[in-house]
Amino acid sequence: MRRLLFILPVSALIILGAIFFMLLADKTRDPGAVPSPLVGKPVPAFSLPRLDGNGSVTEADLKGAVTVFNVFASWCLPCRVEHPVLMRMAADKRLRIVGLNYKDKPEDAKKWLAELGNPFAVVASDRQGRAAIDFGVYGVPETFIIDARGIIRHKHVGPIHASEYPDRIAPVIERLLREGGGK
Repeated sequence: MRRLLFILPVSALIILGAIFFMLLADKTRDPGAVPSPLVGKPVPAFSLPRLDGNGSVTEADLKGAVTVFNVFASWCLPCRVEHPVLMRMAADKRLRIVGLNYKDKPEDAKKWLAELGNPFAVVASDRQGRAAIDFGVYGVPETFIIDARGIIRHKHVGPIHASEYPDRIAPVIERLLREGGGK
């Protein structure tokens, strides 16, 4: 009986350890891919002031072309890391890049974009973070790839590094463009 009391917990621990090891060793799992209930669904309805003060940005601004919707903030250090990738993406005229400035002071965001360059066609100012909540944002940066119909097709959590862009982001964009999502 004592032996059984010892063997059962040890066996359970070994099984759990094996499962954990297999999950860690799985090279096909993308650690940057966080499941989102919004993937495959239309972008949530929203209306936010533009960072430049000229009108508003709504979900309609995310339709009509393949759109990269990037959530960023001037206080976000990883946002600075991914910014050169966004600048290179902005050179691709088949895409529209829209920014969501998250819980930031407009003057800080404007200064940050003036310093680093502005890859965005338009920037929405989400000072309270309410629109970000509707998008299921965990933190900044986060990036959504949206098709021309306004359907979220991919979510990337964390900064987009130049080394991962060709394998994780570019294939999604290219597939959407082939499917007729270009301007």
